[in-house]
Amino acid sequence: MGLLAGSAGFALALALAAPAGAQPKVNQQGAGQGEDPRAGFHQAPPGPVVVPGVKTTFIRVSNGVPAVLYEPEQIGPKAQIAVFVMHTGNDFLTHTACTELSKRGYRVLCQNNSNGKSGTFDDGRFDDVLLEAKLGVQFLRELGGVKKVVLWGHSGGGTLMTAYQMIAESGVQGCRSGNKIHQCPDTLAGLPPADGVILGDTNMGLGEITLLSVDPAVIDGSSGIRLDPSLDMFNPANGFNPRGSTYSEVFKKRFFAAQAAKNNAIVKMAQDRLAAIEAGKGMFKDDEIFVYPGGYIGANKLMTSDVSLMADTRRAWPLVHPDGSITTQIIHSVRVPESNPSPSPFLFRGAIKTTVKGFLQTYAIRADADFGYDRNSIHGVQWTSSYVSPPGNVEGFSAPLLIIGMTGGREGWAAELVHDHAHSPDNTLVFIEGATHGYTPCKPCETKPGQFGDTIRNTYDYADQWLSKPGRFM
Repeated sequence: MGLLAGSAGFALALALAAPAGAQPKVNQQGAGQGEDPRAGFHQAPPGPVVVPGVKTTFIRVSNGVPAVLYEPEQIGPKAQIAVFVMHTGNDFLTHTACTELSKRGYRVLCQNNSNGKSGTFDDGRFDDVLLEAKLGVQFLRELGGVKKVVLWGHSGGGTLMTAYQMIAESGVQGCRSGNKIHQCPDTLAGLPPADGVILGDTNMGLGEITLLSVDPAVIDGSSGIRLDPSLDMFNPANGFNPRGSTYSEVFKKRFFAAQAAKNNAIVKMAQDRLAAIEAGKGMFKDDEIFVYPGGYIGANKLMTSDVSLMADTRRAWPLVHPDGSITTQIIHSVRVPESNPSPSPFLFRGAIKTTVKGFLQTYAIRADADFGYDRNSIHGVQWTSSYVSPPGNVEGFSAPLLIIGMTGGREGWAAELVHDHAHSPDNTLVFIEGATHGYTPCKPCETKPGQFGDTIRNTYDYADQWLSKPGRFM
């Protein structure tokens, strides 16, 4: 039994997003057609964040979708560039990009979405999140004084923003070609393209991270407790050590092969359930709960425990040092091993918990039989089989692209991979020494206190220089 049917209590959390072509909605005191879209919105700081010299405006771009517009009080030439910040599910209203870029003179719209995501259930609906991103871009296009719009994608926001720009430039054929697992709907036609994209420590893709997180030790989908010890990455006999693991080449080869096979079997299972639903033979007419043990994003990655995996770049790239100086060199990860126990026996932190359609839209990608990764490369992923895949998505747009990787986190190794797939003529890759996935200094990575300096400042100073380079957007 591979599909675990949930109860009716697993109802979808929120209503669907606004339809394609919808304009940003305002409250009852909001702006009319042709007026400043901010009119009628109250001025208030978002929660506890108050930024000197920056005003904040709380808005709703559609029903139930809040956003905060950050604007410098003293408008300068950089304010003609608006940066749009959004994630696939997390609260980004006070993300550091909101405050740090607005302090440097840019307008920044930080937006949430109506994706029903929580620690217990995630209904997916990536296509609806893309439509809500469309409303944010439209809002900025209509905002007085804005001449250029740039997307900022952090973590899963990189998946979102690369998919958005690819579809905006390529049309819906871009999210239907390449033997896509999920064919995007017509509602995604006509997305207004942005003028540039910044990926601030993007993940490799929601589909790819799901692939890397699938636990091949799970014997079948009926239980997360029954595990095959010969494929368990948390088994000391296979090389696991909570202080840092060393897996043999033989074990890695078996693990990766089984991981690819398990991932493809889960994708096939979801496709079969979708076919049953569409044939009127499903549990419901519209969708079904889809739960599978040992596949939650972020778990079961060999490279999180064995830091010799995905440890270096293949080529030399600019590295921003703590003092702000830059050298060009092979980039070495400074991350430390993670010692969390196996999450597979647990529902809330170890299992895929979504719907059939949500999984196929948001978390499914295909792997080849030779799937695997080593010190500085990954292979055997069908990058364009899904559009929740930044490496595949960046092949489909030409807007200027800045990719920032962090050497103190486990997502930074995606930066070179995405860069190598990009087709943008203006394509820049840089790394921030000692920064975590959240851009802060990696304290556990330090060999002396304060070793990595102010990584937040270094990240946004570099982004500022890139955004304000004459001839790019100004």
